Amino acid sequence: MEMVEMELKLKIEDSDLHTRRLHGRGSTNSVNNMDMFCSRCGEGFEPQEKIVNSNGELWHGECFVCAQCFRPFPSGKFYEFDGRKYCEHDFHVLFAPCCGKCGEFIIGRVIKAMNASWHPNCFRCTLCHKELADTGFIKNQGRSLCHDCNAKVKAEASGKFICGKCHGAIDDGRPLRYRGDVFHPYHFNCTACGVELNAEAREVKSRPGFAANDVNQLYCLRCHDKMGIPICGACRRPIEERVVTALGKQWHVEHFVCAKCEKPFLGHRHYEKKGLAYCETHYHQLFGNLCFVCNQVITGDVVTALNKAYCSHHFSCSTCDQILNPKSKFYEMDCKPICKKCYEKLPVELRKRLKRMHEMRKQL
Repeated sequence: MEMVEMELKLKIEDSDLHTRRLHGRGSTNSVNNMDMFCSRCGEGFEPQEKIVNSNGELWHGECFVCAQCFRPFPSGKFYEFDGRKYCEHDFHVLFAPCCGKCGEFIIGRVIKAMNASWHPNCFRCTLCHKELADTGFIKNQGRSLCHDCNAKVKAEASGKFICGKCHGAIDDGRPLRYRGDVFHPYHFNCTACGVELNAEAREVKSRPGFAANDVNQLYCLRCHDKMGIPICGACRRPIEERVVTALGKQWHVEHFVCAKCEKPFLGHRHYEKKGLAYCETHYHQLFGNLCFVCNQVITGDVVTALNKAYCSHHFSCSTCDQILNPKSKFYEMDCKPICKKCYEKLPVELRKRLKRMHEMRKQL
């Protein structure tokens, strides 16, 4: 995106603005020379009359005024444009553009961009607010962006990573993760052997017995393996704090999880089956017994009846809630156990029907 710069001086574009004061290049003198003439009205000067001298030009005091409002210049300060002199107020109103951000008049360097005029320190990147006057910008969806932010926006839209060092998109392969950011791997070298790193490099944050300046260093895979730091069996990253050893591997505490629910064990008991770890609930759910009544893992004696499993204290008559033991005689009604006493209280016709159903099932 093209950015036009102007110097608002003598001319609006590319000129020299002369701001002068009477006590500088402009001055008043008492003269007797009758050969001098006023630069405005062309009349001569009276003897002993005060004359305004501005850059070699002579003026009557009443003629040395703003070309717009015809008033004397406050404090002798004026702006000259196209051969005419203006007070500060009228010059701003007539010629000075307004800044697209702060709304103030712009005197001096003007940045023309995004269909507006800007002070150099007001024209900034929409995202990072860095000044763009000297670095250029790119128009992106109506926003003025610096080159770095534009690259980030384009990379995010395409699902790519942005390098934290060169701010370019990471197109080739996986990024190198270091100190919470992502980088092109070739920006770094191994701390130990100096070889250029790849995405397999390991970041070491802390190690017992090493000084503070040895932490947060990057090592190639070969040098890292020589250091004896364990590698997590899940994320394949170094384990620099607590280590969990299980299933013949070592794990970050937060990465040693149940194979079913993926919740960390955090020191709780786990169960192993075919090279996988399970929490107690899902291990019994997959490979053990759950009580038909409480739906909890049966940790004690298991009572199996009516093709169901029960905790020993939950196997009871469905009518009177009397606890039944494996030796107790019971009957089935609606797929639930009923004790002999309650069964005998049922109507005769119902008992006959239940008996016939039971005999039919045996035949099947």
